Amino acid sequence: MSLDSTRKTPPSGNPASMARDLRSALSFQSISTGVVAALFGCSGPALIVISAANAGHLTDGQTVAWLFAVYFLGGLISLIMALRYRQPITGAYSIPGAAIMSAALVTIPFAEAVGAFVMSGIIVLLLGISGWVGRIMRWLPMPIVMAMIAGALIRFGVGAVDSVGSAPLIAGTALIAFFLTSRLLKSVPPVLVAAVVGFLMAYFTGAIQTGDVDIEMVAPQFTLPHFSLDAFVAISIPLAALVLGAENAQATGVLLAEGYRPPVNAMTIISGIGGILAGLLGGHNANIAGPMTAICASDQAGAERDKRYGATLVNGVLFCAFGLFAGGAVPVIMALPKALIASIAGVAMIGVLLAAFQQAFNKQVGYQIGAFVALVVAMSKLSLLGISSPFWALVAGIAVSAILREAPTESPPGTRDGNDSLDGKRV
Repeated sequence: MSLDSTRKTPPSGNPASMARDLRSALSFQSISTGVVAALFGCSGPALIVISAANAGHLTDGQTVAWLFAVYFLGGLISLIMALRYRQPITGAYSIPGAAIMSAALVTIPFAEAVGAFVMSGIIVLLLGISGWVGRIMRWLPMPIVMAMIAGALIRFGVGAVDSVGSAPLIAGTALIAFFLTSRLLKSVPPVLVAAVVGFLMAYFTGAIQTGDVDIEMVAPQFTLPHFSLDAFVAISIPLAALVLGAENAQATGVLLAEGYRPPVNAMTIISGIGGILAGLLGGHNANIAGPMTAICASDQAGAERDKRYGATLVNGVLFCAFGLFAGGAVPVIMALPKALIASIAGVAMIGVLLAAFQQAFNKQVGYQIGAFVALVVAMSKLSLLGISSPFWALVAGIAVSAILREAPTESPPGTRDGNDSLDGKRV
């Protein structure tokens, strides 16, 4: 049976019955879970996008356009997928994809990067239409992809440690708040608490430099895309691999684990469309998001699986609102001490990094040496032919694995032929 044919059909009949179904999905549990997912996505991850924009020396207007693209379109993806499939299929953007832009934008002009964003979306869209997604994912070893992610993101963790040295009171307090909240308050996003505590500490110590920043609504500044081979190889291919191999694959696995039958091809197609539209607006991608889907699909959103899509609807509305008002949020964030931004961005990546390391070096999956090579190459500042290290990490990891004839000792969940096939053949 096709994955795409297994979607839960929206309630048939008159609009009143559909409205009742929608109201029943918006319970206290689903609403609170959707808010938690949105708070997570609009705090630390937004700082990672801003950090990448700073690395590329983007204007405030270009940064606002980037945030608008990924948040507003990501929210729309949540609304479309939740209403059509009645599943908590949640949209956002690739956090690792934003992180690797910090390295790529150092050498690649932003106009060329925007062209590469569009091309990445086209790659994902074509793969979704063709139904080849499962085959590509089986060919591209996930441990090597995850090792590349870990290598590209590890500097955010190191940056959090360095921030304590530059601003021990502000960054140190934020980090302590993060870990105490993680231990004591399971229902509250620790990244949000760390950001609030760090902000208050910065405010009371006079570290917020409002005099240097024009705190007012900034209009988005859109960038005309230029297309180049260097940007295509350095950005389009790694970004498409992240969207398919990290975000969509993680979301699919979560949904399967929770008992859903996710429409894999439709998820890929809408991620491709989101990538194209976000690129045209100046953002790196809008797609199905693994972490957001995991939050909204959890039992925290309610005991009834067919009602948990309400959490995705709430998350989608809040994401759209954040995207619309990004022009007011960016100047405020830019007034914060860099040490605070670095510390919050670092702890926001802990979960992603842990998952990346665990999947990269799982003995049962294999590819350990190739994954290690991908890790160290991605951690380096290697740049060949104008192409940054994340791409070369994939190339090196796959090449070493081929030379050593590394192979998986068992198939990862969700990638086998059979009832959980990712190629849309059967469920």
